[in-house]
Amino acid sequence: MSEAQIPTIAPYQPSEGEEYMSDKQLEHFRHVLLQWKQNLMDEVTRTVHQMQDNLSNFADPNDRATLEEEFTIELRTRDRERKLIKKIDASLRTIDTGEYGYCISCGAEIGIRRLEVRPNATKCIDCKTQDEIREKHLK
Repeated sequence: MSEAQIPTIAPYQPSEGEEYMSDKQLEHFRHVLLQWKQNLMDEVTRTVHQMQDNLSNFADPNDRATLEEEFTIELRTRDRERKLIKKIDASLRTIDTGEYGYCISCGAEIGIRRLEVRPNATKCIDCKTQDEIREKHLK
């Protein structure tokens, strides 16, 4: 599984007339977020074991340099995943406080489909688009 790959869990299918962010929806997204976090934690464990297993001393400087470069790339990836885990934890907290699924900028519904693709989204598509446009103009 790649660093940011969200686990494959069947998308939530709301019932007709179901209230947005019902208990069933919140439980679905809690499950998605927890599974995603667990997958990331498993990758961290795998990396630690892999690095411990590969701590061989290579006489050839090229082999040692290659191994060190691979470790550097792995550690960079794990650092990005560590930051992602913090975002997942923040999303789990918003489920507990009843704020999950609502844009932190305008308060609008983020939308079930957007959350299926990015369960840790904190902004609706309109606010996120505006942020990206502003960021592009600042460069």
